[in-house]
Amino acid sequence: MAGRLLKISSLATAVFGSSGLYLYNQQLDFNDLSVIRFGRAAATTVVISYDYLTAFKNVEYGTEDYWTLKSKVHRRSAERLRDLCCANRGTFIKVGQHLGALDYLLPEEYTSTLKVLHSRAPQSSMEEIQQVIREDLGKELSELFVSFEENPQGAASLAQVHKAVLHDGRTVAVKVQHPKVQRQSSKDIMVMEVLLRAVHWLFPDFAFMWLVEEAKKNMPLELDFLNEGRNAERVANMLSHFPFLKIPMIHWDLSTKRILTMEFAEGGQINDRDYMKTHSVNVNELSENLGKMYSEMIFVHGFVHCDPHPGNVLVRKCPQSKKTEIVLLDHGLYQVLQPDFRMDYCRLWQALIKGDMSGVERYSHKLGAGDLYPLFACVLTSRSWTSINAGISSVPLTPSEDVEIRTNASLYLPQLSELLNRVPRQMLLLLKTNDLLRSIETTLETRASSSSFINISRCCIRSVARHKRSKAQSRRRRLQIKFEESLSLWRLDMYELILWVKSSVLVHWLTALLSFLH
Repeated sequence: MAGRLLKISSLATAVFGSSGLYLYNQQLDFNDLSVIRFGRAAATTVVISYDYLTAFKNVEYGTEDYWTLKSKVHRRSAERLRDLCCANRGTFIKVGQHLGALDYLLPEEYTSTLKVLHSRAPQSSMEEIQQVIREDLGKELSELFVSFEENPQGAASLAQVHKAVLHDGRTVAVKVQHPKVQRQSSKDIMVMEVLLRAVHWLFPDFAFMWLVEEAKKNMPLELDFLNEGRNAERVANMLSHFPFLKIPMIHWDLSTKRILTMEFAEGGQINDRDYMKTHSVNVNELSENLGKMYSEMIFVHGFVHCDPHPGNVLVRKCPQSKKTEIVLLDHGLYQVLQPDFRMDYCRLWQALIKGDMSGVERYSHKLGAGDLYPLFACVLTSRSWTSINAGISSVPLTPSEDVEIRTNASLYLPQLSELLNRVPRQMLLLLKTNDLLRSIETTLETRASSSSFINISRCCIRSVARHKRSKAQSRRRRLQIKFEESLSLWRLDMYELILWVKSSVLVHWLTALLSFLH
């Protein structure tokens, strides 16, 4: 018996020893092993779940101590989640960044902690970058570029961008995918699905399976850089009438599924207030142009860039005209809105702006919110139910109302997760986009601006009129719809003019003078 055990132990030692030697010779990173990545994710999930299960046993629900403790549990759980994303990298960081963008949907402790993932993305070595270029383009760097900067301009969860110069003298940005992401992404998503199902079994109110469904659908698209290039060209043509928008041109001869070469565009991030001051950028005009651009994408065309975090939206002075331009980058993630969904969404926003509560209820139901339509309206607008009843265009946003909305994200988390599982999948990326845009407006201090509602109203009027014309049977009916559209747009222009006159310096000066004379 002892001899048999000795043989088995000797065999096991030999197997483990040879396996270790093989892995060493292959220079394999243990972080790439699925069992390591799964074990790390499972351990983090168990620790977080145990914390939520046991932390509140000796605290009475609803007391001040309860809410203080709950905030602490949220914070330390978010930190554990952040550390997991940084350790497993790739898809985990991408999903963590997605969660960090949901300012008005998740507790503040989670969003503020996970936002740092935008600056914690992994960086591939120069050898790995050269290998991807060699495999995909079949040439060495020196054959393709006069110069290629080793330090990346930026590193993201799925890729990093290097500045380079072509042999004809043009400067380009070369986006190269991290070599291991493609192989790991499907396994990582499967791990997330298993663990989220386990958490949902423990906490029935936690229903975040939509997160995995979105990752399953979008990750293959984001990992295909040729798809990103096509999206960039499509949106450039679609919004070519906006002179303030710059989409870098794609170099197709130097692009593959893992490499995207484009025109190099410099600028400051849209949340960089110091850059705005240094370059004399009008933040109100900038915010209005960003609103015009996204209103057009969402309500008129139904083709929406869904990742407008500050690193993807740059601001610069055009070298030729010296006017302020918005440079839109990273076109991997777009949401295509179905016509019926887009029409219901347009009409919902029209009802929200006017304070038409029957319309708010009707179109919220059509979009799947059901009896949670008040919560849905608050989530969509980031406004209180009181403001929505009055019409969000007529009630200015106050700091206390903004704090109230953020606080409610923590109080109504079970209802929010149920709502996110009810609404169509198209709505999820729109909500993320809304949150990212509001975050930019908050940084620029332009959230209370009425121009955003005017832009939305204008685009909704055009979109609904175009839809009606497509359904009209007679030329007379089409002309009638065109006249009604023109009249509605004219009224909106007059309203905008009145607002401008009211806010102008001349009117304030005349009012002060009349008061003085009186």
